[in-house]
Amino acid sequence: MYPPIEPYDHGHLDTGDGHLVYWEACGNPAGKPALVVHGGPGAGCTPNQRRGFDPERYRVILFDQRNCGRSLPHAADPATDLTANTTAHLVADMERLREHLGVDRWLLYGGSWGSTLMLAYAQAHPERVSEMVVCGVTMTRRSEIDWLYRGVGRFFPEQWERFRDGASAAGRGDRSLNRPDGLNHPGDPDDPDGLFGLLAAYARLVADPDPAVRAKAAHDWTAWEDTVISLEVNGKPDAYSDRPPADLLALVRICSHYFSNAAWLEEGVLLREAHRLAGIPGVLIHGRFDLGSPLRTAWQLARAWPEARLVVVEDSGHTGSGTMGKAVRAALDGFADR
Repeated sequence: MYPPIEPYDHGHLDTGDGHLVYWEACGNPAGKPALVVHGGPGAGCTPNQRRGFDPERYRVILFDQRNCGRSLPHAADPATDLTANTTAHLVADMERLREHLGVDRWLLYGGSWGSTLMLAYAQAHPERVSEMVVCGVTMTRRSEIDWLYRGVGRFFPEQWERFRDGASAAGRGDRSLNRPDGLNHPGDPDDPDGLFGLLAAYARLVADPDPAVRAKAAHDWTAWEDTVISLEVNGKPDAYSDRPPADLLALVRICSHYFSNAAWLEEGVLLREAHRLAGIPGVLIHGRFDLGSPLRTAWQLARAWPEARLVVVEDSGHTGSGTMGKAVRAALDGFADR
């Protein structure tokens, strides 16, 4: 990675609907514009995310997505309404930020949930995207959500049962958890109200007025997320739970809000509309041992996006490795002078 750098400019973008989205700019103000799109959803941007870019050649822009990081209001406050926090809102925020900063076209870099958001933005505004570097590819399809929050349980049955049972305080037996849009999976004897009902139950728990209820739900959720990455020998252990309490609450609240609603994306739309990425060069970087987001998703996207090159990192899972970091830097360096 390049040496640490500090922002030369920062601020809050007023979205016009009660949200203030934090942004910062680093590197060379006259350099190639690049936007970092963080994961989670709700993880917020970090100083290390500035360091994949050559600061002499890139104008690096980072932002905290709605209700997390330094954006306001913060999701850790149970009184914060998340109604106006959807994929469509975040895509609109990215475009509003581009206009605010006077950027014509920019490279997009990010991973995990960030890859879903980048794809949604690039398909909505392909003329504004110069290149894309995507790590830990996800498209947040229902099948991917089902795998991450239930399917992986075949490897960790005890831990998954604890995750499932952690939602019981929110009354998962309430049939109102069933949705008319087919998101649930009725008939599963282990989860009669459906996986998406379970995720919605967590969303209610982390918005509970009782701080003890919120804290336990956040712990139970991130304990499962940490379990999924626990086999990654080169990754960061406890990557989800190792954050300050307010950031932890915001992460779980926003994650459960998004995933219980399948990110408000029509099923399979990002793969089906990948043809809209024609003309945008991309590098997809994915760990062979990514248990939470299996390689098949990246492979499918690479087949549907002719300008994308898939790099499989043999010693990495979802949280990365030194080899993955080198692949990221090589991709960004390769695009720097384009």
